[in-house]
Amino acid sequence: MIKNRGRRLRKTSLLREMIADVNFSINDLVYPVFIEEDLEGKTAIQSMEGIYRLGEVELLKEVEECISLGVKAFLLFGIPNHKDCCGTEAYNPNGVIQKSVRLLKEKFDNILIITDVCMCEYTSHGHCGILEGETLLNDESAKLMAKIALSHAQAGADIVAPSDMMDGRIGLIREELDNNGFTDTIIMSYAVKYSSSFYGPFRDACDSTPSFGDRKSYQMDFKRSRDYLTEAKWDLEEGADILMVKPGLPYLDVLARLRDKVEVPLAVYNVSGEYAMVKEAAKKGYIDEKGVVMESMYSFKRAGADIIITYWAKEIAEWLKNS
Repeated sequence: MIKNRGRRLRKTSLLREMIADVNFSINDLVYPVFIEEDLEGKTAIQSMEGIYRLGEVELLKEVEECISLGVKAFLLFGIPNHKDCCGTEAYNPNGVIQKSVRLLKEKFDNILIITDVCMCEYTSHGHCGILEGETLLNDESAKLMAKIALSHAQAGADIVAPSDMMDGRIGLIREELDNNGFTDTIIMSYAVKYSSSFYGPFRDACDSTPSFGDRKSYQMDFKRSRDYLTEAKWDLEEGADILMVKPGLPYLDVLARLRDKVEVPLAVYNVSGEYAMVKEAAKKGYIDEKGVVMESMYSFKRAGADIIITYWAKEIAEWLKNS
């Protein structure tokens, strides 16, 4: 005789919904936005179907549409007109991100603005800091991250999100913010960010591919299984409020293990390569896009994410609204 019948609790949709213990909603989503300085209109990003570089007018339209769907949190990336070896446009008070933050704050109430704090989009060499020859200087670069973060906070950013992976930058950013009266500005640290092949389309979007070498000396090695906790603890000790795991799907094990170790909110970045692969496979009819995307979102939540950064945010909001 069969004693164990798990199917009893799965036999109707009402039962399945009643006992589901993983919850997912529009409020969990953050929508990444690429803003190109002085762009008229918008430009399609060829490797990311449906995603664009936006000028100011299109940025306002995009945010307004997202708000109408219930998406109210945005992660901003800037593409400047001018790049140099030191990424000086990254901390220009009138730079592309600083101007965009002020514009959005003037036009919209009740939105959450997160700004990426890094230099790869702003340096002529595509690395995330200051170079001496072909060596990235950690301490000098970390100090500039604090300067960039302060300029974003002064423009009105609610959350600054350092993605550079310089040692010690969270402490320097927290100190710089606090010393200038921005004690309430939140730091969402890209604490657990791996050197990954899944970032390719993003680098296309931001023109941020390194002109030589790679980022393996500062981003984490995916062949190591315990670094995640060390990096996360360091960032918490230095003042991070939210921790991020990036990429998402290949690192659900890391996300779940981190959830067991820390109490602070956790974000996960469903990155450009994950997005592009599903889009292309769906276009060829190999998979059902909506089904795969929603399954992925629930997998992030099941693993412990509180916040999901995804290029599907707008589409997910439409699906949920129409379901």
